[in-house]
Amino acid sequence: MHWIALRWPPEIAAAKEVPLPSPEALGWWALQFTPRVAWADGEALLLEVSACERLWGGRLALMREIARLNPVPDVPVQRAQGATSLVALAQLRMFARGEQPPHELPCGLPLDTLSAARDHLAVLSHLGCRSWGDVEKLPRGGLARRFGKALRAALDVAYGLAPDSRDWLQLPDAFEQKLELPALAEGAPELMWSANRLLAALQIWLRARQRGVLALELQWTLDLKRLDGVALPPHQQVTVRTAEPTQDMAHLRRLLSERLALTALAAPASWLRLRSVETAPWAGASTSFLPEDNRKGDKLHELVERLSARLGPQQVLRAVARADHRPECRQAWQPALQKPPAEARRPQAADAIYPPWLLREPLRLDMEGERPCYQGPLRKLVGPQRVETGWWGEGQPAVRDYYIAESPKAGLVWIYCERPSSCLTSGTPRWYLQGLYA
Repeated sequence: MHWIALRWPPEIAAAKEVPLPSPEALGWWALQFTPRVAWADGEALLLEVSACERLWGGRLALMREIARLNPVPDVPVQRAQGATSLVALAQLRMFARGEQPPHELPCGLPLDTLSAARDHLAVLSHLGCRSWGDVEKLPRGGLARRFGKALRAALDVAYGLAPDSRDWLQLPDAFEQKLELPALAEGAPELMWSANRLLAALQIWLRARQRGVLALELQWTLDLKRLDGVALPPHQQVTVRTAEPTQDMAHLRRLLSERLALTALAAPASWLRLRSVETAPWAGASTSFLPEDNRKGDKLHELVERLSARLGPQQVLRAVARADHRPECRQAWQPALQKPPAEARRPQAADAIYPPWLLREPLRLDMEGERPCYQGPLRKLVGPQRVETGWWGEGQPAVRDYYIAESPKAGLVWIYCERPSSCLTSGTPRWYLQGLYA
């Protein structure tokens, strides 16, 4: 067997003011290298890689890949290897305090690097035991009676004489993590600063699960139960949704910032919780060999989501097709983040002549003789297409002749003329602008 021990020095993270991900998130990150990952004394991650190191190109290549994919780039990950987990952990502890491991392993390892021996160091030192090998030479029965079975069992595991049974980490089906804030948060910037740590853990979980997030909820716990005699709820939360599954934490961070900026905290917050509401399988990002296809900048749906979070969902609308015989009712406006209704009309081949942009109210056109005008006289290109509909409903029926016309300045437009009928008292034709072509 072959073991790798990993540790992120907390002193370096504190000096650089870099928050470390939670131990749970670091364990999720390590699962991409091997399914056998466990924590040792809450101090280091232990990876058993004997069954999968060949897939990474060997031990040296695997160690390089671990360093390259470090989840905390500003904090170097300390690494050590060993034939057993306790040997790898002991060497990691020596590296952490600036010492070099002995040439003879495991006999030459200092006794204080063995967790099971730490409670008995004073007595063992009086017996002249300074290393693992010194304790290993003591009689098994006397060692167990004097110091308990745990020390003898740990030495058997360290020397490979007994199996190393550990509780392997498992990925949860859904992401949910809580975080105690270092200080009471009174505004959006303080909440967002701590939420970055939870977002980093979310990214690790998404990559390990090979999923993209569609909706997530950020909840904070209020530190007060009453304020000015008014009872307060125990929590407040905001929910962020995306149009497509994503693992882009920068985009999610911007959406959360916009939502938090519009949310007033009822009281200072003491705890923060982030959970995934909806996720979907992640297919990865697709790229093209053509440079013009790989454009930089935000995607359209990301811009719409960010504007909706900043201005409000009701302020960013999109046109949705509807199943209706009346042209003015074929298009409705709804919030851009809202999913279209199931009964939304699908475009048909006959709809190709209809413009993509319909005016909310038809615009009455001025006349130049017998020619309608819109930014200049219009020239009819296609038509007429006669429409006579709405007679079964309330109001006046639509009795019209539609044309595709060309404006000198506006380009192609969609116009109609009201035809004389029993509902029209005047015989003078009236022209209206109904829609515009891109």
